Amino acid sequence: MKGLLVDFGGVLTTNVFDSFRALCAEEGLDPDTIRGLFRDDPRALECVRGLERGELTEEQFAERFGELLELEDGRRAGLVDRMFGHIRPDDEMVEALRRARAHGIRTGLISNSMGAGRYDRSTFPELFDAVVISGDEGMHKPEPEIYELGCERVGLPPADCVFVDDLRENCEGAEAVGMTAVLHRGAKRTLPQLEDLLGVELRQAP
Repeated sequence: MKGLLVDFGGVLTTNVFDSFRALCAEEGLDPDTIRGLFRDDPRALECVRGLERGELTEEQFAERFGELLELEDGRRAGLVDRMFGHIRPDDEMVEALRRARAHGIRTGLISNSMGAGRYDRSTFPELFDAVVISGDEGMHKPEPEIYELGCERVGLPPADCVFVDDLRENCEGAEAVGMTAVLHRGAKRTLPQLEDLLGVELRQAP
């Protein structure tokens, strides 16, 4: 494998759903309220897809999704920032990405965006050879076109690329276009798999 393409939230950061649970706790909701809405309510998924494709602003998303959460009007402002307010960089995964690139592996980001403020884009040039963010492109995972665009931008065919995501449906989307997918469940599980696939050392020696 010559290319490593990764998701952002939940792969290069701590668990996104833990951040959602923390917000629910702050609002006096059941901790799994947001996850349940994404799973069970088509209106919630419609809100998310609209934000991911750049069709909804963060303010529009906050109003619509805040209503589904039954938040009072005054608690909806800044909802996207608060939903992601508890995520932090996963330093082990970020460093592994740097190591892969230093070994000559082509690296890329394929991320479903949740508004404009989720990324520190100043770090992109040192981490990635190519970047595909759904809201910039008007498409989203698991649509095949977004994976194909990511591979095209790193200059490799899908068969030469590994893709890492924390959502099974997004891994399945990558596999459907010919990529090899790794379902991320923490650096301890993911990095040994990537080392085997890429043939390079990504972990610091103890």
